[in-house]
Amino acid sequence: MYSFPKDLYTDVRIEEVFDTRISFKKTELYEQKVRNNRGAFIRVFDGNRWYYSSLTDLNDIQKAIDTLALMAKPNPQILDHPVVGAFESNRETLLQYEDNSVTQISIEEKRNLLEGYLALLDRSEIVHHSSYYVDNKIIKSIYSSKGTAVTFDRQTCGLRFDYELAFGENKDSAVTSEAAIYFDQLKGLKTKFNEEIAKSIAFVKEAEPVEPGKYTVILSPQATGVFTHESFGHKSESDFMVGDETMRAEWALGKEIGQSLLTIIDDGTEVGNGYVPYDDEGTAGKKTYIIRNGELVGRLHSAATSAALEEPLTGNARSINFEFEPIVRMTTTYIEKGDRPLEDIVCEIDSGIFVDTIKHGSGMSTFTIAPARAYKIENGKITTPVKVSVVTGNVFKTLAEVDAVSEEFELSGFVGGGCGKMEQFPLPVGFGGPYTRVKELNVQ
Repeated sequence: MYSFPKDLYTDVRIEEVFDTRISFKKTELYEQKVRNNRGAFIRVFDGNRWYYSSLTDLNDIQKAIDTLALMAKPNPQILDHPVVGAFESNRETLLQYEDNSVTQISIEEKRNLLEGYLALLDRSEIVHHSSYYVDNKIIKSIYSSKGTAVTFDRQTCGLRFDYELAFGENKDSAVTSEAAIYFDQLKGLKTKFNEEIAKSIAFVKEAEPVEPGKYTVILSPQATGVFTHESFGHKSESDFMVGDETMRAEWALGKEIGQSLLTIIDDGTEVGNGYVPYDDEGTAGKKTYIIRNGELVGRLHSAATSAALEEPLTGNARSINFEFEPIVRMTTTYIEKGDRPLEDIVCEIDSGIFVDTIKHGSGMSTFTIAPARAYKIENGKITTPVKVSVVTGNVFKTLAEVDAVSEEFELSGFVGGGCGKMEQFPLPVGFGGPYTRVKELNVQ
């Protein structure tokens, strides 16, 4: 398709993107946008340096390749370079969303769907609300001088409701959302949304400040997912380890991290927000075990980090769009489910905290989770709501103290947001897991 320069490695990533964004401020239409965008990212490598270019006129791709090649120094041994040797050579066309595509749904139908849910927010306790419908359909094509020629598509859509609550002196904010792959999956959700909104209203009415201290904590699938992503997933992105011998020693493969019931996976083949059938270097998506049965067994890689650490490719080189180079990023990261019912796990706790939903989380060696809704666990039952500012802990200590994971399991994704790293935000990712019990965490 393109004429690749001799004695250099070259790849081209082409993206065709369709986006919709509709928003209401209370019941007034605030925004309604449909965007179609095309662009390409081109790389040339001579064994010593990468040369990059991004553009929006696809007719200029060959010109960009030739211009970058003039900057590079031809290298007859380029195929023997460890990074080039790491690249896969895949050839496939994988278009799964030509039917049931969000591009086939009219803007009026999308707006009517969102508007049909607004009455659920007409409550005296809700003083302000903003509502959103978003979708994204992308077709990527990746070509390389090693022979890669892949074309694939992915799509997501979702609804999100942000609302401010007030009851007497009590005030709070809450979010209710639903991520999906197909537009029709966002229909018929009034009962589900109504239940979530009612829980948030009851919480602002009834929640009392928690007594600070150390508690046994059960994390919901949502909280489990954010904890896994923020506290452990980022530490598994291997670009943090290249050139850092201290971190490599701290996170040495084979190290015992937790009990045998703990398994953490990153899976680019899992359909959802983190679905990556091929990463942005043309590497096939993979199910990567990071922790298996309590032992650290893997890391997430691009071709460069795979070569540097002499570990297998995992399909985790990702960028937010064609303007950026791929870096090591998560896809869908989760704790694997167990074989015990949640009810049995809760029954064993005399005094603890259940974290149901969260506002945000962050962390590397230590982590912080800010719950939105949390509840006491008393005498083996989840009882009254409590206001918790933060739940914190050391990553290694917390992973070691995970002593139960439920058979109930759920994966989800952000609607209207995503993961940030360096200057690249937001990147769609999936997260989740079972209900996870941690023997001891600091609760404030």
